[in-house]
This record gives sequence, structure tokens and C-alpha cells, in this order.
Amino acid sequence: TNVLAVVFPPKTLLGGRCLVYIVIILECAKLFHTGGARLILCGSNWEKLETQAERLISESDPTLTFPPKLVISEILECYGCLDVLIFNSSMKVKAPVQCLSLEMDRIVIDVNYFGPITLVKGKTPVIHLVNSIQGKLTVPFRTSYAASKHAVQAFFDCLRAEVQEYGITISTVNHTFIQTPSTNSADEITEKSMWTDFKPKSLGVTPKEMDTELLKTLSSKKKEVLVARSIPKAALYVRSLFPNLFFAIMAAGVRNTVPIPEDG
Repeated sequence: TNVLAVVFPPKTLLGGRCLVYIVIILECAKLFHTGGARLILCGSNWEKLETQAERLISESDPTLTFPPKLVISEILECYGCLDVLIFNSSMKVKAPVQCLSLEMDRIVIDVNYFGPITLVKGKTPVIHLVNSIQGKLTVPFRTSYAASKHAVQAFFDCLRAEVQEYGITISTVNHTFIQTPSTNSADEITEKSMWTDFKPKSLGVTPKEMDTELLKTLSSKKKEVLVARSIPKAALYVRSLFPNLFFAIMAAGVRNTVPIPEDG
């Protein structure tokens, strides 16, 4: 019966990952709702929140669950407390570094780093950061995104040690690609190589697998969890033990780049 907040961020902040994160958030809300959590749905669109609440109620046993509460701004007004806070949204930019403006770099850092650390400055006993594996392992053409993920990962790693004496649990869940339909438009890709659209389905995890792991992490209170197949896990070890080999493989993919001619 813990109080859990699930935030539906505006689509404009999610960029090309809008569909991915909305699917994950919906699965996450359903999983915790059927498990008996007192769910708070947060977002900027009241009609969509009502639709999701009705969907959750219709797909669950009302004798075993609590009706979700909907809020636009103040979460604490619902129950007076918040037991679990899950950060599960970010903005992704995928492009060569020379194509990214400094303003875009600032926006990505603002959303992916300053967003979570602003919300965390409260009194929540359990905090989960759902972070990309790129907080630990970088892939070309994700300079701003990977930098923001490394920054927020480091913040929560430091925070974990600082707040442990107060009984606050900090968990970070690093995941690989999520298996959902692609939402990238033709305008999002300025160059093509093996790294610009590196999302083989065999390396990804499903939204249901991702959210099941979140529930297990909440119960076990693990400090850090990696949700990935064997190849991404192996890549992490190669990055740590054989960095020169790892960088050579990354560079080989970039050398296969085929520039797309610009108009005019």
C-alpha cells in the first residue's frame, strides 16, 4: 500500500523517445496498481490522465486495488506523503557532434540532469532512477545524451552514500534499448552509420521486462541493477578491461559513415 507517483511528462520533452517512455510508464503504472500501490498519476494533460486512470481501473480487481488519484501539480496534497519516486523520462538527441548547437546541449542537460535532481530534493524514502546504459557505456552520435546520463548517474551514486544514514534507499536501474516501434523521422538522421540507428531487437528488453525488474528492485532494495542482454553486458566489461579495443570498435563503426548530401 505504498504511495507511488508515476509522472507522464510532456511529449515535447521526450523527443524521439516519446513512444518508448510512454509505453514504459503505462506498463509501470499497471504493474504497481495491480500490486496494490496507492498510485498517483501526474501530468500536464487532465484528459489523458483520466483516460489512463479509467484504463487501469477497468483492467484490475477493484476489491484488491486503490483508485488512482490524478494531479497536475501538487503530489503531496493527495495523501500527505510520498513513499516511492521513480524517475523514468528523459530527452534523447542522436546526431554528430558538429550538428548539435550549444543550446541543444544545454536543453538535454537541463532535462536529463537538472530535472531529476530538482525533484529529488524532497523527503522520499525510496528513490529509483531509471537510467540508460549510456550512463556507463557510450555509443557514437550520442554526445549530449551520454554526457547527461553520466552526470545524473554520478549524482545518484554520490547521493546514495550521503542519505543512507537517514534510511533513504537510492536505486539506479540502467537499461539497454527498449523494444518498441521506431519513432524516428527522416529529419532526425543527418548521417548514417552502424551507430546512428543501432537498435538490434535481440539486444533490447521489452517494457514488461523493464517494469518487472523495477518491481523486483523495489522489493529487494538493490543499489544498482543492469537490465540488458549478454552482449551489452560484455561490452561493459570490455570497456573496463580492454579500453583500447572498445574504442577501436566504436571508431570502426564511425568510419563506415555515409554522409547524406545537403540541399543547396
